[in-house]
This record gives sequence, C-alpha cells and structure tokens, in this order.
Amino acid sequence: MTAFRMPAEWSEHERCLMAWPVREDLWGSVLDDVKEEYANVARAIAAFEPVTMVAPPGHGEEARARCGQDVTVVEIAQDDSWFRDSAPLFVLDGDGNRAGVDFRFNAWGRKHHPYDSDDRIGALLLDHLGVDRIHSGMILEGGSVTVDGEGTLITTEQCLLHPNRNPEMSRAEIEAELKSRLGVRKVVWLPYGGLLDTETDGHVDGVCAFAAPGKVVVSLPDDPTHPDHARMRANRAVLEATTDAQGRPFEIVDVPQTAFAELAGERIEVSYLNYYVANGGVVVPVAGLPQDEDALAVIAAAHPGRKVVGVRALAIAFGGGGVHCITQQVPSA
Repeated sequence: MTAFRMPAEWSEHERCLMAWPVREDLWGSVLDDVKEEYANVARAIAAFEPVTMVAPPGHGEEARARCGQDVTVVEIAQDDSWFRDSAPLFVLDGDGNRAGVDFRFNAWGRKHHPYDSDDRIGALLLDHLGVDRIHSGMILEGGSVTVDGEGTLITTEQCLLHPNRNPEMSRAEIEAELKSRLGVRKVVWLPYGGLLDTETDGHVDGVCAFAAPGKVVVSLPDDPTHPDHARMRANRAVLEATTDAQGRPFEIVDVPQTAFAELAGERIEVSYLNYYVANGGVVVPVAGLPQDEDALAVIAAAHPGRKVVGVRALAIAFGGGGVHCITQQVPSA
C-alpha cells in the first residue's frame, strides 16, 4: 500500500476550499453578516493563493457577486459551510502524488440536521478535483487535529474521545486510524479544547496550532477569570512534558490575548488561534478590539516571513468557529 502523509498547513497550497453559508437555522439574524465575513475571508486568502468557494445549487450567483472575480465559485450540494470539518484531509505520498482522506461526518455529534450532504461532500469534492479518494469509516473533523508534516499530530481528548463521535472505538483504535490514514507516528493528546466551544466539543484549532516543525502556538489566557485559564495551562504542561515524533521538545508560543464581544444579543469569543496559513500569509480572525493588534503581533512573530492579515469574524464566531473552521487547504501535488 502506498504510504501517504498529511503535510503541514504551511506547505505549498494549490488552492483553498471554502463553502458558502446559507443555513438559516444556524445563522438566523446574522446570516447576511456572516456572508459578508465569508466573502472578506475568501478575498483575503485570494491575495495569497487561489480560492474555490463551493455554493449549494442556486446560490452560486450570490457567492460570485459577494466574493468578487478573484474567487472561483462552483455549485455542489451541501448542508453547511464548515469545510475544515466536512471536506477531505489531503495527503501526499513520497512522490508528491495527492489523495484525499474522506472521513465520515455527523455534524459534530448530530447537532444539526440534515447533514447527509455534508457527509457526502468529501467524495464529491475529490471527484470535482480529480483527486483519488481514501475512505475512512471513522468520524473525524479536520478542526480536531493539527499536524507538523513530520510525523506528529496534536488533538484533544475533549473532542476525539467524546461519545457522540466514535463510541465503538477505543482511544488506541482512534489513534491507530489517525496514524494509518494521515501518516503520523505520534499523537499528542491535550486534555482540553475551549470550555465555551460546545459546538465542536473542543476542537484543537481553537487552542493550539503547529507553526513550524517543533513549534506550536497555544492559547494561554492571562485573565484569571477566563473559563480556560487553568485548562490551557494544563494543555501547556502536556506539551512541556513531551516531544514530537522527531524527539524534539516543543517550542511554545503563548497567545495571552482573548476577545469577547456581543452580537445578536449573545456574548461570543473570537479565537485568535483559529487562523489559516496561506502561501506567504496568515489570515487571522479578529473582533475589532484593541487586543487584536497584540494577538496579531504574537502570531506574526510565530510565522516569520509571512504577511499577517486580520479579518473581522464576529458572525463566524457566533456560529461556533473562525477562519480556520471555514477553510481547507489543498496541497500542491
């Protein structure tokens, strides 16, 4: 069997995939706002690499009008707009040949219905792109893992061991499937995602991200009243006590800033960690608050040589995610 591995997010991309938001039962009164934010994210990424926006049939014209000529729009049936989680995870073999791992998707533990089109979207996208499909029967969202491309994967126990995903699988079996499908040799289990991240049950992409081999960026709220103040320090302690697959201790970059704001009568948290690494750039969700600039500076220092761009993402956060949640990179073959 050909050996594939999932490359790190900072490796060269052919394009970025996104999905157009239309789900009224999720977005409610902020649907128009979130369409504008998705379009702004798409245009920001398109300054660095090609972007393909996938819209449900009948919504392509609206997506084209809002996103502009630099974003390619195609129409494929889907339920929701979180391609980090429902799109395939792309892998490469030793010769640079590309495939897509199509994990099962159940809307984060059946939180939204219907989700059958999103469960099928991976196969449809791979067919559209002309990329070979590798099927996995395990339920997995891309936002629940981060990889360094050199054999190490970081995830959270809070999400991957939640009984609403794969109750029939043990921790060891889940780890074995990650290693088999994504080509990793070591899985680092952080205990916690965000306490307030009830939508995804604590995805890792809200609290920790690989920035380079051996280097991770972590959320570490400096406010002692923050609900994750102690939890993120427990995560950091795990990283301090272990090494990556190459035996390197982790260089840890702390993001102490947090951002809370009000939208549609709800208090929401914008996760600065939920950013997307593009070709030559980093697109970061921001809240329009003074602490945005400090967080952008920390992230810029962690990604030297890349242009860091903040994009307002309050409505996206209202729906339960950030810039990373709504994007999926397609590595260059």
